[in-house]
Amino acid sequence: METSLSALAESVASGELPPSEVVADALERLDRTEPDIRAWVRVDRTRALDAARRLDSTVQKGPLHGIPFGVKDIIDVRGLPTECGSPLRRGRVAADDAHLVARLRELGAIPLGKTVTTEFAYFAPGPTRNPRRLSHTPGGSSSGSAAAVASGVVPLALGSQTAGSLTRPASYCGVAGLVAPVGGPLVTTGFAGLSHTLDAPGILTRTVADVRLAYLALTGPDRLADPVRDLECPRLAVWSGIELVDISDDMQTAVRHTVEAAVADGAELVDFDWPAVTPRLAEAHGTVMAYEASRALASEGRHPAQLSAPLDDLLTQGRSITDRDYQDALAVAAWARSAILTLLTDVDAIIGPAAPGAAPEGLSATGSPILSRPWQLLGLPALTVPGRFDGQGMPLGIQLIGHPERLDRLFALGHTIEHAAHGRH
Repeated sequence: METSLSALAESVASGELPPSEVVADALERLDRTEPDIRAWVRVDRTRALDAARRLDSTVQKGPLHGIPFGVKDIIDVRGLPTECGSPLRRGRVAADDAHLVARLRELGAIPLGKTVTTEFAYFAPGPTRNPRRLSHTPGGSSSGSAAAVASGVVPLALGSQTAGSLTRPASYCGVAGLVAPVGGPLVTTGFAGLSHTLDAPGILTRTVADVRLAYLALTGPDRLADPVRDLECPRLAVWSGIELVDISDDMQTAVRHTVEAAVADGAELVDFDWPAVTPRLAEAHGTVMAYEASRALASEGRHPAQLSAPLDDLLTQGRSITDRDYQDALAVAAWARSAILTLLTDVDAIIGPAAPGAAPEGLSATGSPILSRPWQLLGLPALTVPGRFDGQGMPLGIQLIGHPERLDRLFALGHTIEHAAHGRH
């Protein structure tokens, strides 16, 4: 069965596939892949099948009617535990759905279960493996959601990002991912937060067109009939990221080829001098995250023996940050956001690497989030575009940063880039 969101939604809407068959197929895929990939914390098998059977006889169909989806285990699903990858939250059952889960149910979608997250959406990894190569990390913290989509179990999964928690797994697993703008229109009500200034919800699907479908269904279903169109003559600011971290040769090549293809199709390149600023933004991001996390997880911080060393270190650091240093970091963010929004009214996107390279080998760490930190501090939407690969066949995601009020242009550009990468443009 086709596993793209767009194709499944169309097949269900036409009556070709009943929701019960779609959910049963998802569960069969899960049973087949889960022993190797380990993307799921809990599968709500009985309730998912019951919900699908009820939808089989429903005449009025929502735009995501019968579509199974995964939910990162920092996000509440009514009747299921939200354990955040930590023994400190074990067995805490959610009384209500998070806002986005409730909204997806209204649209006809069915939560299949909870996907693995790193501990409190920080660094300590769970058991999930990369579907592209099991000995490599899937990234984090939205590791289970990215792997569940990449392995074809579900066409849609919810994740989140505070540093690089969705962009990096999308890149490593070879799927499309959207980090929504901080502050709306998608909201984090019902999420276990780490940093109220930085936390953003996210969507993972197989393609950019599928991300757009999910986003429009959640925010503007009246526009679902509009086809995704290529963006003519886009203006791009190219960002290498090399001022923050070593970028692999394969990733640099992937970005260069992507930009060259865009220029060949009529894109215009715009001078971009922000590499002098991004290290300062990454530093301010770290200050804000540590300060706010130490307060959001204050009760958990009193049990260091039940925390991983990285999380305990973060909370300890956050407690040592003064109010003045925190306010200074927020001031840096406010200044830079104003400046970048001015730039993004003149260009359609900043384009660069989504991660330093392909997914590293090993499961004891989740890779570096540094290439997302500057943009997450500024609350900007980030779209990860799949389709490029390194010499070993591992995925390399391209990151597009856009204006929070111009997501249509971000989706259109991502669609063009993705199709060019697959040779279908």
